[in-house]
Order: sequence, then C-alpha cells, then structure tokens
Amino acid sequence: MRRLPEIFQEKQKTFSFELFPPKTEQGYANLLLTIAQLAELKPDFISCTYGAGGGNRDKTFEIAQHIQDKHGIPAVAHLTCVLNTQTQIKDILDDIHRRGLRNILALRGDPPIDNPHWTPGPQNFRYSYELCRFIRQYFNDDFGIGVAGFPEGHPACPSIERDAFYLKNKLQNGGDFVITQLFLDNQYYFHYVRRLTDIGVTAKIIPGVLPIANYNRILEFSKKDGVTIPDKVKKIFEPIKDDPEKTLEAGKAFAIEQCKDLLQGGAPGIHFYTLNKYQPVADILKEIK
Repeated sequence: MRRLPEIFQEKQKTFSFELFPPKTEQGYANLLLTIAQLAELKPDFISCTYGAGGGNRDKTFEIAQHIQDKHGIPAVAHLTCVLNTQTQIKDILDDIHRRGLRNILALRGDPPIDNPHWTPGPQNFRYSYELCRFIRQYFNDDFGIGVAGFPEGHPACPSIERDAFYLKNKLQNGGDFVITQLFLDNQYYFHYVRRLTDIGVTAKIIPGVLPIANYNRILEFSKKDGVTIPDKVKKIFEPIKDDPEKTLEAGKAFAIEQCKDLLQGGAPGIHFYTLNKYQPVADILKEIK
C-alpha cells in the first residue's frame, strides 16, 4: 500500500475521512457498512483514531487493515505515546507493519479517563516528535508519518509562535505532513499556514473540517480543545440548536462554504471528521469536488 507522501507528489489536492472504532459489536458492524459507502466516494485516504490511552487500539488496526484489504484505500493508523513504553511502541509498530499499513498519524495523546494524572517515565516518550524520530529510526521510510497541527495553538502551549516551533520540530524529526484540528474560522488556518511558512515549513498542511450536525457537541469540543466559536457560527446555530434537521442542513451549508473558501485559498485538500457518518460528508463532497 502506498505511503501518503507519494500520493501528495501526484495530487495537488486530496480528500480524506477520519473514523473511530465503536465500542459495541453492533456499532462495529454498522461502521463497516459506512466504510463501504465512504469508499464509493473514492477518498485518497481514511484515518482511524482510538481512545485516550490507547483504548480500542486493536480495533483501530483491524479497521485500518479492512479499509486497505477490502477497499484498496490507503489507511492511516493513529498512534500515541501515552502509557506505552518504547519497547511496547516498537512491538505496536511491528504489528502495524505486518498488517501492511504504511501510514501513521503520530500523536502524543491524552491520558485515559481512569488515569488522568499519568505522567511519562524514563521508558516513555513525552512528546510526539520523539515518536516521529523513533519510527524513522527503526523503519526508515517504510511509513508515511503525519502529525497534528493546531491552527489556534495547542491549548497547553504558551504562545502560537512556540506552537509553530514545536510543529516544525515534529516535521524535522520525521513527520511528512500535517492534519489540523478542527476550526470554524478559516482565518485561523490561513494565518497558521503563513506562520509555518515563515519559519521554513514546506510540508502539506491539510485542514481538518468537522461538519456541524450537533451544535452542543461542537460547544463541548470548543471547551475541551480550545476551538473558538465565531459570532457567525453562533448566529446560525444557536436559534436552531434543538432542531436536528435544521442543524444538519445548516451544518452542510456552512461546511460547503468553509471548504470552498479553504480550497480557493490554497489548502491542499480537506480531511473530514466524519464521526462515523456517511452523511453529511457525501453531500458536501458533491458540492466541492
């Protein structure tokens, strides 16, 4: 299976999806059906996350392998540093490699809910740049490595300038491309790209877009991940937040406008956070491709 850097060399713009492994067997069966639907949209790749602390990790790799083996679409497996020793991460990487997966999103990750105060020890990695370097050390160029970007700055970082430096450090230690956290004002993305370009970053910075289907969930994301809710978004969604159908339609319209503006402004594609749904991304893609 091809590495994403090879695909990026051939395609100026890519379209991709993110999924997560469900917690129930019925949810897993439903996801396989959703993957089949999403595959018909011919995405350039599909990424699969897992829970804090590595929860559902085996399911993550099963799903990623299914995406490749069943549908022939490159899959990106998420991998975090949290809880795992360096030896354990080497074993995990061997497993990923045996499955034929050739793309990884290297993340620091969050501590699990049942162990929120976990801190790394001498045998753990503290930061994602160390994970990037470790992957390159043991697997050379066998993997395409993606890293996370934060257009508004990471919530734990003291400044957006320092955040840009940390992002560049991840790329210098083996990262190939960037997928950003969601944002609702495109100016954050465009300023972010300029900030990184000014310090010499040349990697693709792919914007992550979450179509609004549940406004209350977006509010939760904003509190947890430091995402700004612009006045424009509040005016659209506050009056209809308790009407699922109106929210869904408004969410699609907003995402179509957001994606068109991003692409016209030079974004190298769109990475959709699907929340394991075929709709509304199918409708959005139809309008923007």
